[in-house]
Amino acid sequence: MYFSTQTVRTYLSVRSCPPVRSCPYGVKTVLLIIGLYLFCLQTRAQIVSLPHAYAHNDYWHKRPLLDALDNGFTHVEADVYLRRSRLVVSHNPPIFKRKHTLEELYFRPLLQLFTQNQDHQASLDTVVLMIDVKSKGGRAIRALNKLLDRYKSVLSSCEDGNVTIRNLTLVITGHRPPALLGSDGPRYLFVDADLKNINNQERPDLYFTASCRYSRLLHWKGKGEIAPGEQQHLTDLIKRAHSIGAKVRLYGSPDKTAVWNFLMNCGVDLINTDKLVALRNYFVHEAPVIPTSSN
Repeated sequence: MYFSTQTVRTYLSVRSCPPVRSCPYGVKTVLLIIGLYLFCLQTRAQIVSLPHAYAHNDYWHKRPLLDALDNGFTHVEADVYLRRSRLVVSHNPPIFKRKHTLEELYFRPLLQLFTQNQDHQASLDTVVLMIDVKSKGGRAIRALNKLLDRYKSVLSSCEDGNVTIRNLTLVITGHRPPALLGSDGPRYLFVDADLKNINNQERPDLYFTASCRYSRLLHWKGKGEIAPGEQQHLTDLIKRAHSIGAKVRLYGSPDKTAVWNFLMNCGVDLINTDKLVALRNYFVHEAPVIPTSSN
């Protein structure tokens, strides 16, 4: 059983309750809530962190961000559109229905989570938020940089070629013009490279990940033999990405144990999925042990 950060905040709301003698909840209810809160703290400490798990289109889940964190995911993805200076989270262009913003769904709750867990940062690792810019790349990046002023204390950064990893690492994909990410002073945005077009001259301080659609490299669906040429091509690309310190991700891959095993054994760093619980169970119970990369 997992309890979300939002659930904890709900339980903690009893602190605004009147003294116990006049509290409308009753003594037993208050004691139960306190017990649940303490259990929640213990349970969150027991969540296994999954450094290879990537929550694709995270905002589609019932509880964006929280479902991923409660399942141990350390990488989450959000698609964004720039609309009237607001970075709106949506898979398609937002026209009629009101959509939540990137700040509402991710930045604010993550900052609150990091603030609440200041004494336990080692167990949280860094949360990587992949921001897939769907439109108006240049304007969206400038809007994002303005937004970051309020969150710099928890953001990973790069200054003079030196990378400092903090609680939250932001990676830009989609429309990602590197020239607009800023070169003067600290930089708080990293880039998702095109896996098929990496060269050895790329800057290791700029690229955090390297991605490609699964079907552009592989046609194997998890049954039968895989074409040797496809496997060799994939491993060559992975080595090239690792040479610049980028983690490899293939999106659109089949959600099958055989495929996950194959990708892990080839050296793919991030397994992309919409099925959070299934991938968590795979990593906890079935995944092969992969030697830690020197990169």
